[in-house]
Amino acid sequence: MPPSSPAALDILNLRKHFTEPAVDGLSLTVRAGEFYALLGPNGAGKTTTLRMVAGLLEADAGSVRICGIDAFAEPIAAKQVLAWVPDEPMVYDKLTPLEYLEFVSGLWSMDVDFARHKADTLLDAFGLAPHANERCGGFSKGMRQKVALAGALIHEPRLIILDEPLTGLDAGSARQVKRVLTDLVAQGVTVIMTTHILEVAERMADRIGIIARGQLVAEGTLEELRARASADGNSLEDIFLEIVGGGSKGELLTGAPLHIDEKVA
Repeated sequence: MPPSSPAALDILNLRKHFTEPAVDGLSLTVRAGEFYALLGPNGAGKTTTLRMVAGLLEADAGSVRICGIDAFAEPIAAKQVLAWVPDEPMVYDKLTPLEYLEFVSGLWSMDVDFARHKADTLLDAFGLAPHANERCGGFSKGMRQKVALAGALIHEPRLIILDEPLTGLDAGSARQVKRVLTDLVAQGVTVIMTTHILEVAERMADRIGIIARGQLVAEGTLEELRARASADGNSLEDIFLEIVGGGSKGELLTGAPLHIDEKVA
C-alpha cells in the first residue's frame, strides 16, 4: 500500500499569550481534501490560531506543518501552498478586479497566459466578470470579499484558510462562494473555515472542531458530535451551545474535553 499523503494541516501544542493565553496548547489535524469548520465563541482563539498558521503572527511555542512543510522553518515554501482570506477584504481600491488578479499572479511569478485564463475563470465563478474592469474602490464589502477570495485562489493553493468568508455577502453571493469552495474540495483542495453561521458549518463541513479558551474541546463529524454531546436538540447550534456553555452564564463546560477519535480513512 502506498504511503498516505501528509495532512493538509498539523498543529501541535500551539501557544500564543497576550495579556492572557489566547491559544493554549492547541493541537489538531486537518486531513488533505476535507472541508473543516473551526468554531468557537468570540475570543476563543480561532483567528489567532489561523494567523499563526498563515505566518502573520509569531507563535510562542508549538509547531505547524502545512502539507508536510514545517511552516516555521520553511515559511516561504508553506505560503506557496496556502491561501489566507481574512474577514476584512484587503484589495487595492484603484485597481480593477482583473488588474488585481494580474498583480497577485505576478507576485507568484505565474505564467502570464495561464494566469489570465485562471483570472477569467475565477471572475466568472464569483459573478465578477461584468465588473472586471471597474475600480474596486466603488465595490460593496461583499464584492470586495469575492475579489479578495479570487486573488487568494489564483495560484491554486492546496490549503485554503477562510476567516468568516461569508460576512457581508448577500444570499446570491454567499451561494456563489459556497459553490466554489465545494467544487475545490471535490478536486482535493482542503478548506478550513471559521464561521458564526452554524448552519453553513452544519451543511458544508466534513468535520467540525470547536475551540474555547484557546483549546480544542470537541472534534468530529456532525453525527459524531451529535452522538457524544447529549444535546437536547439535534442541530449544530444545540451541540455547540452545550459544549461551550450556552446557559445564562455562558461558561465553558467543566470536566474532560469532549474529543472524537478520528476514523481510519
